[in-house]
Amino acid sequence: MAEATMAEVTEGGAASSREAEPAVGDGGRGGGAVGGPVFLVGGGWDEAAAGVVHGPFLRAAAKASAAARPPGAPAGAGTAPRILCVIVDEGDGAGQFARWEAALRTVGDCAPLPLLVPIGERLDAGTVPADVDGVLVCGGLTPAYHEAFGGGPSSAPFLPPALARRGIPYAGFSAGAVIAARDAVIGGWLVDGAAVCPPDTAEDLEEVDVRPGLGLVPFGVDVHAAQWGTLGRLAAAVAGGRLAHGVAVDENTVVEVGGGAGDGHARVAGLGRAHCVRPAPGGAVLVRSYGDGEVFPAV
Repeated sequence: MAEATMAEVTEGGAASSREAEPAVGDGGRGGGAVGGPVFLVGGGWDEAAAGVVHGPFLRAAAKASAAARPPGAPAGAGTAPRILCVIVDEGDGAGQFARWEAALRTVGDCAPLPLLVPIGERLDAGTVPADVDGVLVCGGLTPAYHEAFGGGPSSAPFLPPALARRGIPYAGFSAGAVIAARDAVIGGWLVDGAAVCPPDTAEDLEEVDVRPGLGLVPFGVDVHAAQWGTLGRLAAAVAGGRLAHGVAVDENTVVEVGGGAGDGHARVAGLGRAHCVRPAPGGAVLVRSYGDGEVFPAV
């Protein structure tokens, strides 16, 4: 069952308790679906949860791969879904890709491909293979990932069409989940100088910073919610009117939007919970938490 309690959060304040209405739309800046399903992973590397967290994305990629085969072509060698792993390279990009390749291959048959973007640089659309079956944007320093994608959908216009063309799924892990949002909470721990989350979660920023994201889902996203205490940051952004609503995702947990949950719904899977945050009268917010197997509707 979803847990519901009231959270009194004024502008600049942090959540003290929880409740809420559903807060997930069906993707896109205008609220419509963008290409294939979107998978938002709150971080975490628990091997016991890997199949539950990453399996739905790989199955969606396999479906896209099968749909791209010519009619009558047999499945077989060379038909494993090709997964583009986008990693902001802070000097250990090759090692990060090796970790992801091993993790994904453990979950299912796939062919991961690395796309390393040096930190401080932007992703070059010309380096993105045209025949990938899924895009995984990995984790790291969130502002660096936001910068790598050009700071929003207008600077990365190739991505939504590429996802839409064949219904290719998008998976975002930690930072990759945050930037998938219409409005991305890229970091910070203060609102008007008042703490709303631990300083260690600030992503090298001071004031909470909300910038245009990729627009793949119509709500703000925060990650490592239970583990890092970031729910307060998302709640403060919603209470302050900087986000219409948001979802904070625990580690080892995935929120699937526009896929198996059905059009206009989102499904939670994994060891943790997804915490949906919506505004309430008087500068408060309502938060509802959903666990494994639970579905919540779009706005």
